[in-house]
Amino acid sequence: MTQHGHPTIADVARRAGVSKGLVSFALNGRSGVAPDTRERILSAAAELGWSPSLRARSLSVGRAFACGLVIGRSPDVIAADPFFPSFIAGVEDEFSVSGQVLVLAAATPGRQEAETYRGLAADKRVDGVILSDLRTGDERIALIGELGLAAVTLGVPDVDSPFTSISVDDGAGIRLAVDHLADLGHTDIAHAAGPFSMLHGRHREAAFEEAAAARRIRSRVVETDFSAADGARATEQLLDAATPPTAIVYSNDNMAIAGLGVAQRRGLDVPRDLSITGFDDTEIGRHLHPAITSVSTDARGWGAAAARALLEAIAGAPPDAIDLPDPRLVVRASTGAPRA
Repeated sequence: MTQHGHPTIADVARRAGVSKGLVSFALNGRSGVAPDTRERILSAAAELGWSPSLRARSLSVGRAFACGLVIGRSPDVIAADPFFPSFIAGVEDEFSVSGQVLVLAAATPGRQEAETYRGLAADKRVDGVILSDLRTGDERIALIGELGLAAVTLGVPDVDSPFTSISVDDGAGIRLAVDHLADLGHTDIAHAAGPFSMLHGRHREAAFEEAAAARRIRSRVVETDFSAADGARATEQLLDAATPPTAIVYSNDNMAIAGLGVAQRRGLDVPRDLSITGFDDTEIGRHLHPAITSVSTDARGWGAAAARALLEAIAGAPPDAIDLPDPRLVVRASTGAPRA
């Protein structure tokens, strides 16, 4: 063993009675090793507690054994949005057992973001990337293709894409929220929407308008940047209207929680004076008073599915379109019948 007590390939070779080259072949899953010899080598490695050197593996097979997630939002918004920690936890659930490392970066959409992808590819720091927050005519699709990186997209792009997509029907969750409020008797409902430049923000806004029209409900929409501060601003704007809505459908829980605070500071009773729904069903929203009715999408499961799909893409699997289960509405105390 080395002076630090860590077993090496040479130690495994001595224990198994074979050459170091044969050990390398067996441990990397390459052909040319008899089944009984491979088993003897693997048993010797397990007995010694041998684990692979990521650097050595990278050099031997020409891979980084790392994947990138570049989030094109303000670091403040990322830090406050519970979706990303849950999503990343799901990615790590898969990567932790596959020897993969997640490289995380926040970058301003546009030139800085493109340079971040180019740097990751030029330095061979990642084998593939997860593309989040898809945008209208997303230029990153072509860029990642030119850089020769494997990729998966969270959602289906509105441009031609050679990559696997992992999708949740955001619109289904918004429709559930609108139908729930309509069933309670609401006829004037507003939507605090995400950025229209992001496809999922636009999809949720379109689903809201369609659901409201189907239920013959008066609707209005305020665009936000998904942050709690902008959710509070949108709430103030809606409540300052000559005829305020009796319910607001928020595009994430962060904004719904901010909206709850705005309403309570104004002396409004939630849900008698204003019903509120969120999106993502975050843990903190379940413990407020009143607890937030929210659309649940399983961000952690989405992260795990994206990680699995990316590893398959890196291994050469053809692109696919993977649809995850539709979200569900978790009804809690923040929604009720409007005041007569």
